Amino acid sequence: MSRRALAEAAGVNPQTIGYLERGDYSPSLELGMKIAEVFEVPVELVFSFTPFESVASALRRAAE
Repeated sequence: MSRRALAEAAGVNPQTIGYLERGDYSPSLELGMKIAEVFEVPVELVFSFTPFESVASALRRAAE
């Protein structure tokens, strides 16, 4: 999903999604809930103290 598509679905500016991706901004509870709803996942997956593994790292690990 593109930043623009996620931003439109969540009702925010695409720049906001970029800030979230880089870790420059923490989402409000409302925005976190909207993002969770877009991806049809529990809100606990959006809010976590443990950073998610990068896609590149996961792909390298899977290739080993």
